[in-house]
Amino acid sequence: MTDAAIETKGLRRVYRTGFFRRAVVALTGLDLRVPRGSTFGFIGPNGAGKTTTIKLLAGLSRPDGGSARIMGIDISERAARAQVGFLPERPYFYPHLKATEILELYGALVGLKAAEARRRSAALLDRVGLSEAADRRLGGFSKGMLQRIGMAQALIGDPQLVILDEPMSGLDPMGRALVRDIIGELKSAGKTVFFSSHILSDVEHLCDELALLDKGRLVTSGLIRELMGRNGGSVELVVSGLVGQPTGDNMNFEEVANRGRYRVFLASDSDSAQVLISAVMQAGGRVESLSSSHRSLEQIVVDVLHEDRQ
Repeated sequence: MTDAAIETKGLRRVYRTGFFRRAVVALTGLDLRVPRGSTFGFIGPNGAGKTTTIKLLAGLSRPDGGSARIMGIDISERAARAQVGFLPERPYFYPHLKATEILELYGALVGLKAAEARRRSAALLDRVGLSEAADRRLGGFSKGMLQRIGMAQALIGDPQLVILDEPMSGLDPMGRALVRDIIGELKSAGKTVFFSSHILSDVEHLCDELALLDKGRLVTSGLIRELMGRNGGSVELVVSGLVGQPTGDNMNFEEVANRGRYRVFLASDSDSAQVLISAVMQAGGRVESLSSSHRSLEQIVVDVLHEDRQ
């Protein structure tokens, strides 16, 4: 059994647009690996290829090249799609159906017996905070309520892999908190959650790993803590009494223009403060103050994209 929930190799998608059917490359040779049981953020600017990738994985579109597998099964096979619960960016439901009816319909589509579909529908409506609206028709639901129904239908089949395209879209703060809690519960249950989002603070706090796309290609991927460690901020000491100059990798040193005080900077990681203090003490210095700054994932992504486009 493979330990990858999603694995793509050279995945490619080309669209034809306009009167002359001009080719537009939406996805260029994507190599991606999503470990089982992980919460994986899929990020990038508009037009990066995120939704195109998700549609390919969900079986809503066919690749023009390369391959993709879900739980080790090629995405062209029905057994692969049976592993997936999917919430699209703009979910659409029959407006004349009630909340219970739409979930029971989706339950039937994933092969549940009627009694089990009713049981799961009731439990999921309660989990997404819509029990009181169970018998209301979806045509009267707000965008945020429809997003909650979309989350419920993605989970009705108890999938091993949950793919969410902008799951926080249209949600108020309470709704966003609810979705974050559900994602945490799925992770605790050993499920794999793969979601795209422009709200990078959610990705930073929820995900183990991420992949950053731009213009149809992969810019970077890996563990979030490693990305944050490489780019995540700095530690600054104000010191005095130095006999020599502190030395170390990525260490910057400058003199403050009064009374022999100095500032020493170091790119931040898990133990950078201790590294900096040790270097100062070895140089005979005394620490007067210490401060650190933490760069957000959003700031890091903007810088990575800017550098990649140079």
